[in-house]
Amino acid sequence: MSAVQENSASASGPVLVLGIETSCDETAAGVVRRGADGRGEILSNVVRSQIEDHALYGGVVPEIAARAHIAMLDGIVRRAMEEAGVAFADLDAVAATAGPGLIGGVIVGLMTAKAIALAADTPLVAVNHLEAHALTARLTDGVAFPYLMLLVSGGHTQFVLARGVGDYVRLGSTIDDALGEAFDKTAKLLGLPYPGGPAVERAARTGDGTRFDLPRPLLNRPGLDMSFAGLKTAVRVAAERAAPVSDQDVADLCASFQEAAADVVASRARRALKEFAEMFPAIEPVLVIAGGVAANTRLRHGLDEAARETGARLVAPPIHLCTDNAAMIAWAGAERFALGLVDPLDVSPRPRWPLDGTAKPMLGEGRKGAKV
Repeated sequence: MSAVQENSASASGPVLVLGIETSCDETAAGVVRRGADGRGEILSNVVRSQIEDHALYGGVVPEIAARAHIAMLDGIVRRAMEEAGVAFADLDAVAATAGPGLIGGVIVGLMTAKAIALAADTPLVAVNHLEAHALTARLTDGVAFPYLMLLVSGGHTQFVLARGVGDYVRLGSTIDDALGEAFDKTAKLLGLPYPGGPAVERAARTGDGTRFDLPRPLLNRPGLDMSFAGLKTAVRVAAERAAPVSDQDVADLCASFQEAAADVVASRARRALKEFAEMFPAIEPVLVIAGGVAANTRLRHGLDEAARETGARLVAPPIHLCTDNAAMIAWAGAERFALGLVDPLDVSPRPRWPLDGTAKPMLGEGRKGAKV
């Protein structure tokens, strides 16, 4: 059976959707309403972090994460429904992350959503986790298509042209480590606690970002691709030369690393915005930053400067909606459902699922799926 069905008619009125997120180490459920005018309202967004469960290991352990999702998800769904003040019978659809992510956790969330959809006779929407990040700015700021997005999460760093729901073009990406991975690995080699990204940012606040002359990989190369593996290696070499490192050495290394990373991303953003302006000369350029690393204030500052220098506008959703959460899954589900896109109950979880491989609305009359 096809992974996507399209209803013969899209939803014209308000849409109420329960979203479930279990792709990594957050167990989350939330309810979102999408109005007939396309505006969104978060009715509940319950997130249970597993940071303490994985801190001892210095990173996410997939088996532990999956077991925690199993233990916590039912109660979190119940709480999200209670906080929203709705019943399952009130839902127009239930949405869940179907990938990409740690496959054990994805299975837990998707199977739970399938059970709810079957029991409540409610349509299912299988959401690409990356598309949920991409669409969050439409929930928070009502951003219109097309827009440019920088997705910076633990495993992804890419510039994407968002032309519509399910319609994305990747313009550039990292050729090695994602920025989030570079932050985490830098933290680990400097002896900072998990999670690494926030730990590096905290240490950098008291550091001198000019002390260590770290490289800016691919800074002046054509295109929009990025590289962070060499930057991470340079931090290790600098730390070895400064050994034994003091707390101030660590702070200075973190600040220098963060400055270098922000310079690379901001430089690429300027180029991406110029390309966007050439493609859409009649549209105000908008750069949306999404993903967990978007919570980094130095990165936001650099991107804001890049946007202003190119006559563009930076849209950065609230930090709690940049990290993994269920409201973004529910909203992505609502956006897709409003276009008539639903999924069969045999849809499969996917550990890998590129954003530009997300299904678009079909032209003409598609197969009739579940009710609208």
